[in-house]
Amino acid sequence: MAIIINIDVMLAKRKMSVTELSKEVGITMANISILKNGKAKAIRLSTLDAICRALECQPGDILEYRNDSR
Repeated sequence: MAIIINIDVMLAKRKMSVTELSKEVGITMANISILKNGKAKAIRLSTLDAICRALECQPGDILEYRNDSR
C-alpha cells in the first residue's frame, strides 16, 4: 500500500506506549497495532483526530505517501 502510517515514530518521539495511546484514544491496543503494522485498510477521521490530539501532532506527521511503482 502506498500510504504508510508512522504511529510508532510519533510514539517514540512522545515517549508514549501503545497502552497509553490506546487509553487516550479509546481504541483497543489490537487496533493500534493493526495501524502501526500497516495492516489497516482504512482509518476513521475521528480516530485520526483522536490520535493527533493524544500525540499533539498533525495528520501529516502520521501519514506518509510512497509511490509503490518504484
